[in-house]
Amino acid sequence: MSIHNLPKSTVAQSGSVQPSSVQPSSVQPSSVQPTTTQPISADIHELDRTDIESYYIPGGKVYERFFDCPLDHQQTADTRQVRVFARHIVPVGKEDQMHSLPFIVYLQGGPGFECSLPSSVKGGWYATAISEGFQLLLVDQRGTGLSAPISAHTLAQHGSTTAQAEYVQHFRADSIVRDCELIRKALCRGRTSAASQKVALLGQSFGGFCITTYLSLFPNSISRALITGGVPPLLDSPDAVYHATYPRMITRNQQYYAKFPRDIARVRTIIEHLNAADVVLPDGGCLTARRFQQLGISFGRTGGFDSVHRLVLRAASDLETAGSLSVSALTEIAAAQSFDTNPLYCIMHESIYCQNGNASRWAAHRVREASFASAFEHQWDRILQRSDPAAPVYFTGESVYPWMLDDYAELRCLKDVALSLAEYTGWGRLYDTDVLAANTVPVAAVSYYNDMFVDVGLSERTAQTIAGCHQWITNEFHHNGLGVSSHVPEYLFRLLKGDITDL
Repeated sequence: MSIHNLPKSTVAQSGSVQPSSVQPSSVQPSSVQPTTTQPISADIHELDRTDIESYYIPGGKVYERFFDCPLDHQQTADTRQVRVFARHIVPVGKEDQMHSLPFIVYLQGGPGFECSLPSSVKGGWYATAISEGFQLLLVDQRGTGLSAPISAHTLAQHGSTTAQAEYVQHFRADSIVRDCELIRKALCRGRTSAASQKVALLGQSFGGFCITTYLSLFPNSISRALITGGVPPLLDSPDAVYHATYPRMITRNQQYYAKFPRDIARVRTIIEHLNAADVVLPDGGCLTARRFQQLGISFGRTGGFDSVHRLVLRAASDLETAGSLSVSALTEIAAAQSFDTNPLYCIMHESIYCQNGNASRWAAHRVREASFASAFEHQWDRILQRSDPAAPVYFTGESVYPWMLDDYAELRCLKDVALSLAEYTGWGRLYDTDVLAANTVPVAAVSYYNDMFVDVGLSERTAQTIAGCHQWITNEFHHNGLGVSSHVPEYLFRLLKGDITDL
């Protein structure tokens, strides 16, 4: 199914806020940099620096760049800084055109995930963007990858729980966007026309949330925007998100068990075992029944059913032959869950929906307990008490819960910070609906009809709020469509060009 919403009539675009300047970094990575950090030279353009590490991959030359950005862009009196990393990729043969080629900035999903180094830019969205005339900028959003990464170790450097929570409060989309804006000004410095100083944006999932914030804050800095599976709901709190996504998760469970009916018995056996035994993972975390259910997050991606089935089959086979789960199975299960390696994905997950003084207060947990507790039950005695005690045990999706702060080894060390953030009521506004309604930036967005991460209904309402937004709704792909098929970016570029007008 494909649906195309025609753009609304456009009106005059709002002016953008002018950021402060950014300096290229010349120091070693750490979570916060002092203001005494000195650049190599303020007179040398970032693109002309000779000390930058660079190398070739098929189709492009990679430059690894670091930038020092304010921790708090809004408070000039706060002198703390964070170091932000970006991979700059120039098409092979065009290395001498860095000062003139337009940039497309890629914003990764999450929150809390870094950009990976592509093995090649001859395929996928990279090749599509290059064919459209762009050089690429892959930004590790603050708190991820090489950009002041958040972990129990790095946060401990900031002292008390209160100080740590205050620090992490600066790692939302508004701060990420302001980092990108400062980097844009550094890379495009000296370009003669206003048009040549603009950048295109491509955002996957949470990256699309960031783009919508960018459109709200700095619309005059953007030439065009492409959003894949990430048109955000314009809400003040997360509750409505989970009221929409839990029913979709139930449907995905039903589809999974229709494909693998024998997994009904296997999963029940595993859940019974995990209720009866204390299972410790190799990293010291606990594999509880409720944590095992979180493997269902893969149901939202192409190939996810198969990957979960493989883990279920392996675990059930271990229990049948040995009566316990093997180290190999436990290692694979832990590797399928990203919350320890990317802790922002848990501790800041629900805050991405919070605006105007609203706290998240573990919305997914509250909504589950109030409306979906029986469907996603994990306690074996209660499972046996259900109206159909032999019914399948359902997996959960992209949702975070307070008990994760006990079950995951790294998250245990962040428990007090996470609990504090969940109660925080100081979240400011992420989106300006007046600016979005007056938008003149060309925007193309794909929303996936069966997306269990970002509800298509909520996305459609937002797309109708953004003037000139071309929204393509399709059931051909799941949430990871951008990484699965080059058709997704190619179609979005065609939408922007007006090449597709009959949907």
